[in-house]
Amino acid sequence: MFIGIISLFLTVLVYLGAKKLYIRFPRVYTSPLLITPAVLVVLLLLVNVPYQTYNLGGGLLTDMLQPATVAFAIPLYKYFPILKKYAVEIILNVAVGSCIAILSTAFIAKWFHLGSSLVDSLVPRSVTTPIAMNVSEMIGGMPAVTAVFVILTALLGTIIGPMVIRYFRIDNEIARGVLLGTSAHGAGTSKAFELSSVSGTISSVSMILAAIMTLCAAPILLSFMS
Repeated sequence: MFIGIISLFLTVLVYLGAKKLYIRFPRVYTSPLLITPAVLVVLLLLVNVPYQTYNLGGGLLTDMLQPATVAFAIPLYKYFPILKKYAVEIILNVAVGSCIAILSTAFIAKWFHLGSSLVDSLVPRSVTTPIAMNVSEMIGGMPAVTAVFVILTALLGTIIGPMVIRYFRIDNEIARGVLLGTSAHGAGTSKAFELSSVSGTISSVSMILAAIMTLCAAPILLSFMS
């Protein structure tokens, strides 16, 4: 239990340090999503602490993701008129994006002849971590592996998303929010809030909708592919 508490505080301290570094040097390679796990892995290997022991405390942070997701209700309430106005467009685009993410991931994984359990672990990579892990377990995947690919997807989404926005000159706040929230979930939403509060709000809605749609659609789509 003592080691679990140390793991919890160590994770928070490493993240805060990585965040300060990112604020001072805002580069892709200084992202807290990249620095924090890398530093923790090195530390755990150096002191020879197994993941199961670390997770006694570190796992509490994963559990906190669920109430943190609920906190997005605040901007949703603030911008409800905008959400209501563009509800059809948001739902339609998120639905299409979620299905494409599921199908493209499954096709590419099968093309590389990956095992079925690994395919099932990759499929929910485009939704927020707690829901992705639940979907992975439900369809026969490995939640721990899913969590890794969720982080990788978030990193790529925060890199490629803004590039797509700049290249195609997407200046619509609704489109920006849907793009980042559907493709890069929580990290994309954080990036969307950097663009504007409206884009961030739309991104948080898109992230939640993508999670719900993936939860419902993944088992159905994978059953047709098996």
